[in-house]
Amino acid sequence: VGEYKDNKKNGLGTATFASGNKYVGEYRDGERNGQFNVTYANGDRYDGGYKDGSKHGQGSYTFANGDRYIGQYWNGKQHGKGIAIFASGDKYVGDFKNGKYNGKGTYTYADGDQYSGEQKDGQANGQGTYTYADGSKDVGTFKDGALNGYAVRYDADGTILKKGIWKDDEFQYAQNSSPSPPASNLPACP
Repeated sequence: VGEYKDNKKNGLGTATFASGNKYVGEYRDGERNGQFNVTYANGDRYDGGYKDGSKHGQGSYTFANGDRYIGQYWNGKQHGKGIAIFASGDKYVGDFKNGKYNGKGTYTYADGDQYSGEQKDGQANGQGTYTYADGSKDVGTFKDGALNGYAVRYDADGTILKKGIWKDDEFQYAQNSSPSPPASNLPACP
């Protein structure tokens, strides 16, 4: 269904495939270009922009399992600012690149824990703060989702519990974050 020009779909149209996938939206020169409502045979649904046959621009994707992504797409992948809401109760708000968390963002877990900071390839990487549901927190450098590098662990009341170097979430040794003041060569006052 739809208009054709030079044997290619143009304008509003519907396409249903043998797989059970159904596309309703705007076509230009035979490609999906514009706004679409897509229902997939597996129960997933996409509502949003397409450019040259790929998801592009603002969109919302709801998975059959209840997970949902609302945000920007680029060349078919989640890319730009977005929100991921999971059926488990977890939620991520922040930057996406090539379909993964990349950049700055906040991941809130259903149990009340929260990580806020730099992300790379879907994990905590770089400077960030992991706040536990009880109010205690780790502030420092993360790599592949674990403390790696200099970090400070605080109790819920703000008391410093540990500060120093961490490796794979294990405390290694204490280290001050600021250098000691230089020793003075002046004689002591009488």
